[in-house]
Amino acid sequence: MGEATVAGADSRTADIVPGPGGVMTDEVGVVTGELTLRTELSDGQVTLRVQYKDADEWYAVTGARAPLADPAGLDAVHTIAVGLLHRPEG
Repeated sequence: MGEATVAGADSRTADIVPGPGGVMTDEVGVVTGELTLRTELSDGQVTLRVQYKDADEWYAVTGARAPLADPAGLDAVHTIAVGLLHRPEG
């Protein structure tokens, strides 16, 4: 899996398949199907974004922004996010 690059941001990516109901985004509402999740850290804030797999546009996951005081926690936040959102069995 490739690393997404955002100016000034550190990020992790993973391919996910959300369960029924998909993932709510700020820009387009619910997205479903094969997605890529990006957990990014910029200016002390961690933000989750998703895109349709291999698409160009990223969407902010609704309610998925929080302060992260220690950048070393990015891997743990990403692992938890994947665990919560990746539900291929429903």
